[in-house]
Amino acid sequence: MIARSIPHPILSAALVVMWMILTSFSLGNFLLGAAISVLAGWVVSRLRPKRVEIHSWKALFTLGFRVFIDIMKSNYAVAKLITRGPNDPERHPGFILIDLRLRDRNGLALLSVIITSTPGTAWVEYDPEAGQLLMHILDLREGEDWQSIIRDRYEGLLMEIFE
Repeated sequence: MIARSIPHPILSAALVVMWMILTSFSLGNFLLGAAISVLAGWVVSRLRPKRVEIHSWKALFTLGFRVFIDIMKSNYAVAKLITRGPNDPERHPGFILIDLRLRDRNGLALLSVIITSTPGTAWVEYDPEAGQLLMHILDLREGEDWQSIIRDRYEGLLMEIFE
């Protein structure tokens, strides 16, 4: 009965929590947020997305911790670059092509969020036929192998989680 009423309970619960964080805590706001979240669950179920299956919760938590640490380090590195000014001779922005083995749509979506959320990097384009990702790097230094950084730090864990 509940599965039909609330087709995506985790999504609905997350939306209610976000609604309560963004608005004031009151019974009226809770009821309005609950109604909107259930409606959003129905809309999502009509889209018929592929059901997400987590194969390794341990890898998911490891990935979350690793992303948190990398975002903190990148914030510091980008802050240093910005304070040096726009004409810093040590700054070398550029684009790079990375070959990906990951093919799961949910894993690719999460990788795009990770890359774009990390200061100094941006997901530009993905070619699904070639399995290539075009990234922009704010400071593309020589000697850094971005292929192995993406593959070793994120792609392996994402494949363990989703594939």
